[in-house]
Amino acid sequence: MTKNEKQKKLTLITLILMIFTSVFGFANMPRSFYLMGYGAIPWFILGGITYFIPFAFMMAEYGSAFKNEKGGIYSWMEKSVGPKFAFMGVFMWYASYVVWMINICSVIWIPLSNTIFGVDTTSKWGIAGLNSTQVLGILGVMWVYATFTISKRGISKITKITSVGGMAVAILNIVLIIGAIIVFALNKGQFREPITSAMSFVNSPNPGYQTISSILSFLVFALFAYGGIEAVSGLVDQTENPEKTFPKGILIAAAIISVGYSLGIFLIGIFTNWAGKLSGENVNMGNIAYVVMNNLGYTIGESLGLSVDIATQMGNWLARFVGLSMFLALTGAFFTLSYAPLKQLIEGTPAKLWPGKMSVIDENEMPINAMKIQTFIVAVMVIFISMGGSSAKVFFRLLVDMTNVAMTLPYLFLSISYISFRKKDNIKKPFLMIRNKKNAVVVGIIVTAVVGFANIFTIIEPALNGNYSSAIAMIAGPILFIILASLIYGSSEKRK
Repeated sequence: MTKNEKQKKLTLITLILMIFTSVFGFANMPRSFYLMGYGAIPWFILGGITYFIPFAFMMAEYGSAFKNEKGGIYSWMEKSVGPKFAFMGVFMWYASYVVWMINICSVIWIPLSNTIFGVDTTSKWGIAGLNSTQVLGILGVMWVYATFTISKRGISKITKITSVGGMAVAILNIVLIIGAIIVFALNKGQFREPITSAMSFVNSPNPGYQTISSILSFLVFALFAYGGIEAVSGLVDQTENPEKTFPKGILIAAAIISVGYSLGIFLIGIFTNWAGKLSGENVNMGNIAYVVMNNLGYTIGESLGLSVDIATQMGNWLARFVGLSMFLALTGAFFTLSYAPLKQLIEGTPAKLWPGKMSVIDENEMPINAMKIQTFIVAVMVIFISMGGSSAKVFFRLLVDMTNVAMTLPYLFLSISYISFRKKDNIKKPFLMIRNKKNAVVVGIIVTAVVGFANIFTIIEPALNGNYSSAIAMIAGPILFIILASLIYGSSEKRK
C-alpha cells in the first residue's frame, strides 16, 4: 500500500464522525421535546433497544464479514439472499436519497440565514426580479455543483468536510449539556418543565399528542430519527483495519447516538417550560431548534441576574451558533450522502446493469460518470421545482411522500437478509456481536417486525387524518421503484 493510499483510509475517529453526521440529527431532540415533552424519552429508548442497537450490530457483522466488498449493502444482500432482491433494495434506497438531496438544496440556506441574521430571512431573498423560491433554486444548483467539484477529488476531501460537520454537532451537544447544567445549578436544582411523577415520562404536554394514533406516529418519528447508519456501510473497504475498526466504529457511534437523544431531551426540560415557551403559534417543527437554544441562552443570562437586553442577546447569539452548527452538519451529511449511496449502487452492482461508461471508476476511486449524471439530475429537478410554480411544488410534495417509505423499506430488506446471512455457514464471519445463531435470527425477526410496523403505520396515519393522497403516494412510491428496478435488472438479464 502506498503512502497516498494509506492517507485515504478512514480512521476510527473519522468513521465515528461520519456515522454521527449521517445519523444524529440535533434538531430531533428539540422536535421530540416539542411533540412529547419528557414523554419522548421512553419511545427513544424503546426504538434504540428494538431497532437501532440491534440494527447497528447487524451492520457491524455484515461489514466485518464483507470487509473487502466495495458495494456496501448491495454486496451484503446479494451474498446473503440474491442479486435481484439486493438490486431492488439498493435501487429504492438510492432513489430516496436523490430526493433527499433535492430537498436539502433549498433547506440548507435556512440555518445559514439564522447564522448571519439571527432569524430565517430566506422568504425575503429576491434579486434581479427573481422571487425567494427562484433564488434558493439557483443557490441550490450552485451548491450541488460545488459538492460535485470537491467530491470528485476523492474520499479524503469528503472526510475533511464531514469531520467538520460531525465536530460542529458534537460541540452543539456539549453546549446544550453544559448550558443545562449551569441553569440547573443557578436555579438550585429546579426544572423549568417540572417532573411531577413517573407519568411525566409518559404523557405529552402537547394537546396534539394525546391520542393513540398520534403517540404511535411519534414512535415512528423516533425510529426514523435513528436512520442512516447503513449509508456509510459502503466505506468498509476504505477503512483502516476494517475487520476491527468498522464494527468498533459502528458500535461506539450507536451507543453515543442512543444515549445522546434521550439525554438531550431530558436536559431541554431543565431550561424550557413547554407551556410558557413552546405553546405559541409562532413555534413549529421548522424553527423549534432555534427557539429552544435561544431560550437556553436567555435563561442562562436571566439566571445570572443579567439585564433583559443582555440575556436576549445571549439567546440570539446561541441561536446563531445553532444555525452555523446545523449548516455545517447538513453540509457534512450532504457530502456523505451524495457519494456513499451512489458508490454502493454503482460499485456493488454488476457493470452490465449500467449503460455506456456509467460504471467507470476513476483514479480517485470515484464513480465519476455516475456522479456527473446524478449532479445533472439533482440540478435539473431543483431548477424545475423552484421555477415551475405551484404545480411543481405539488409534484415535489408527491415525490417526497413517495420516497418517505421507500427510504426506510431497505432496512426491511437488510434485516430479512440478515436472517439468511446468519443461517449461511459458508459465509466467513470474523466478528459476531450475537454469537448464538438462533438468538441472532430472533433479533433479525424482531427488527423486521418493528421496521415493518413503522412503515405500515406511516402509510396508514395520513389516511386516518383524511389525507388519502399522501397514503396512496407512499404505497405507489415503493411499487414504482420496484417496477423500475425490475425493468433495469430484466433488461441486463436479456443482454446477458
